[in-house]
Formats: sequence, structure tokens, C-alpha cells
Amino acid sequence: MKYVCLGYFDEEQWEKRPESEQNALMDEAFAYDDVLREGGHVAGGEGLQSPRNTTTLRWKNGKVSVTDGPFAETKEQLGGFILLEAKDLNHAIRLISEHPGVKIGPFEIRPVEDMTEALRASEQRRSSAAS
Repeated sequence: MKYVCLGYFDEEQWEKRPESEQNALMDEAFAYDDVLREGGHVAGGEGLQSPRNTTTLRWKNGKVSVTDGPFAETKEQLGGFILLEAKDLNHAIRLISEHPGVKIGPFEIRPVEDMTEALRASEQRRSSAAS
């Protein structure tokens, strides 16, 4: 089963850490990512740029509103994600609980929804509507 593992961090607190500590944590995290990949548990993932580079879209008054900055009004921001392959939620928890990123901030683990049937039904509806 696939799980999206969202890693959060407080950018202000991160930037206060000495560069040597930042580098050591990043090296430890990348090394564990390699372990996850070698075990066949990583289906994808990326780090994200600073929340300062975020653009948020919202539906307002019948149209899309575009604003700079993150949606969340919190110090902890999304820093990256891992698309994880695990047997079940307990397995995903065990794998991510060993990730060094947990030392920096929380991880949210969310099961990926299989959208195959919903997509198939939508394709049928759209195909019928076009006919």
C-alpha cells in the first residue's frame, strides 16, 4: 500500500541551527532515504523550497484567487514528502519513525486513495456526455 509521508519543520528554528548541525541532519536523513529506497519502500518524494516561495490558490467569489505564501497560519510548514510503499499503516509508522527528519519536525502519514474506480466512472460519464 502507498502512503504519503509529509514532513513538517519550523523554518525559523531550522535557520537558527549551526550549519554543521544542519548538514549532519541532512546527511543522516539522506542516508536513511537510501535505506528506504534499497528496501523498495520509496515510490517517490522530494524536498520543497521555502514556504516563502509558496503560491496558494483558493476559490473565492466564483473564481480562483492567487496569493503569495503558504495557506497554513502556523510556524511548522511542509518541508517535503516521501511516497512510501509499506505493508500497512503500522509498517509505514515503523519506517518513518526511524527517519531523522522526525528530529526536525512532525511527519504526517496519509494512505493514498486508489482512484482507479472513480476515474473509470468519470471517464464513462464524460464519454456519455460527449456523445
